[in-house]
Amino acid sequence: MHLDESGPASGAPLLLLHGGGVSGWMWRPTLAALRRPVRALVPDLPGHGRSASADYRSHDETLDGIAALLEDRAPGGATVVGFSLGAQLAVLLAARRPELVGDAVVVSAQAKPLALPGPMLALLGAAAPLARVPRFARLQARELFVPESLLPEYIAESAAISRATLLGSVGENVRFTPPPGWGRSGRALILAGSRERPMMRASARLLHAAHPGSELRIVEGVGHGLPLQRPDLLAAMLEERLPA
Repeated sequence: MHLDESGPASGAPLLLLHGGGVSGWMWRPTLAALRRPVRALVPDLPGHGRSASADYRSHDETLDGIAALLEDRAPGGATVVGFSLGAQLAVLLAARRPELVGDAVVVSAQAKPLALPGPMLALLGAAAPLARVPRFARLQARELFVPESLLPEYIAESAAISRATLLGSVGENVRFTPPPGWGRSGRALILAGSRERPMMRASARLLHAAHPGSELRIVEGVGHGLPLQRPDLLAAMLEERLPA
């Protein structure tokens, strides 16, 4: 996986895991809004951005790469923040490798699987070429609250994403359930927007109920895109939790 690392070596390690269909650039507004120095580790997940040469095949395979990254760059653990697809990975990492996760911030993770994912994935596969159409990409960008300054990167990456990555990442996303060990991991903050689909708020409550040490916040006025819609608010919440 391609990795961008920034900030002072003495800063608190902060691993940022992006959502499906975008890449590490989505965290720029949040990082810019942070008022204290951090050592930011921002990978492009397989099949996305500068890691697009290898398709996204599974959460398990991707998690191995993320764990190896932390073992190398932050063996003492990090604050792990994930959005959507990346939020599911943050949950899995906290459950399976709790020694690498000092705190998990889980933003808009679906945790209630679709009853019949097959027909939806078949339709998605047939519609995959639409991702290469700039007009369609702009509509999708609006749903994620991608700002105008980052729109060119979103459109370019939408055109480059492979059908295999689209089906692999979305397939994992819609089948996801809270993993064993999640409730025994360390601290966790679970976030969802009040204007997201009801399933997303129900998923946040499910993750919270399964983790006695977690905190749940439903963020008023926010849709599926907190890091891009309200990066200032997310940054403030992270600053409350970063280690001294």
